[in-house]
Amino acid sequence: MATEISYIQANTNGRVHDAREASIAPLNRGFLYGDAIYEVWRTYHGVIFAWDEHWLRLERSAAALSLPLPFDRAQCLAEIRRTIAAYRAAGGAAPDLYIRLQITRGGGPIGLDIALADQSDFLLLVQPNKSYPASVVSTGLKLSQATSLRRNPIDALNPAWKTGNYLNNILCLREARSRGADEVVILNLAGEVTEAAVSNLGFVRDGAIVTPPLSAGILGGVTRALVLGEIAQRAGLVAREEPVTPGDIASLSECFLLSTTKDVTPVRTIDEATFTVGPATATMKLKAAFADYTRDYAAAHSALAVA
Repeated sequence: MATEISYIQANTNGRVHDAREASIAPLNRGFLYGDAIYEVWRTYHGVIFAWDEHWLRLERSAAALSLPLPFDRAQCLAEIRRTIAAYRAAGGAAPDLYIRLQITRGGGPIGLDIALADQSDFLLLVQPNKSYPASVVSTGLKLSQATSLRRNPIDALNPAWKTGNYLNNILCLREARSRGADEVVILNLAGEVTEAAVSNLGFVRDGAIVTPPLSAGILGGVTRALVLGEIAQRAGLVAREEPVTPGDIASLSECFLLSTTKDVTPVRTIDEATFTVGPATATMKLKAAFADYTRDYAAAHSALAVA
């Protein structure tokens, strides 16, 4: 069944428009080949959160693909402000916003050679940020391990690059959803836990926060990095990177997802394994510490205010 789409504001190469309008050419390499990178920001308290961290990751992804950026940091921020202003003018009243920037290598003749591309282009999308309802946070999500596919390896297409190639994630999530799960747990070729389709994974082992290392083949999530650093310290918790295998899962007391758009989200089950959820958990301490951090960040970064 189709889901009704709330209004989404688009900005294609500087032209702001309703996202339902066509705006890229059929020869665009992002459309034809997934030859693109992207980043997602969100706002907290009317301020773009973790602006620098996401921009630096965008630059790393662009460098990995030898993809020229069409603008610098200041120009990008100006275009984001224009897009948000158009969203507000169109009646967008959501307090917290989702901001997606996609950059493609452009168009040109059909063919894989990047020398055929003309020039990079960009597409910005602004819509309400969709957080999980309180009922989901209190009960936790259901996850299921993908068994038919593994995470694409670092030396093939590195998951650390935030590219337009998401078919691996899509197919793994399809398998988990077919079993009634909310999200998927994807293993690498060595049989280690990597991440979910659109989130990093965290666990609690003997009271400490653990998350798979970057070497397992995962995206270097901004929320994950913050939790490993200041957020865990604020919550009075130890956090570290450690390999996690499916055999470890039953012995881990808690599990949670980490993402830009939904911060820290408790997980109730991974297939037959059950985790502790509730207000007294380390997961909820992290979530509360993250909320405090976003308030402090907003207060300290008024130059990034957009509302």
